[in-house]
Amino acid sequence: MKKSLGAQTLLHPTPVVVVGTYDAAGRPNAMTAAWAGICCSQPPCVGVALRRATYTHENLLNRRAFTLGVPSRDQVRVVDYLGLVSGRDVDKFRVTGLTPVRSLLVDAPYIEEFPLALECRLYRTLELGLHTLFVGEIVDVKADPGILDEEGRTDPERLKPLSFAPDSQAYYALNDFVARAFEVGREITLQPPNPHVA
Repeated sequence: MKKSLGAQTLLHPTPVVVVGTYDAAGRPNAMTAAWAGICCSQPPCVGVALRRATYTHENLLNRRAFTLGVPSRDQVRVVDYLGLVSGRDVDKFRVTGLTPVRSLLVDAPYIEEFPLALECRLYRTLELGLHTLFVGEIVDVKADPGILDEEGRTDPERLKPLSFAPDSQAYYALNDFVARAFEVGREITLQPPNPHVA
């Protein structure tokens, strides 16, 4: 029997992303978030949920654009810091030494040092209790060449993305290859039916 853990925000893995925005004065800001994920293929969209109290929430509504930076495991210290302080009070780029890069496609900065960046135009918003779900249409993805494989695709083993464990409040790195999607399951079709496999 499984043990009931009650209603909680518990899903693994939860990707760690850094939301890049400009404030009303045009200053770049960056905030770490974990409530994020791809939510549509066509148009390509990503969702990120932010509390209304955050500076990034205000910036995103005003500029109607954002970026999502995907940091790697060796950047965990700076990533955690970006979620601890508010851009209302601190110039996070000055403190951390990170480099904001002005997107040519959306009104938001991305962070040069993070190996992957999604540039997004605000597509929809949905109020959900404490959070607002911001759905962004992905207009481009920027990737460091070092995280690409020989065919030009992102390689998670090179990227070494971070994951957040909500219940233990801890970061983890994900990078072990397990199997090829849309292939490994075909092995089941070659076997006799098993009534216990969905």
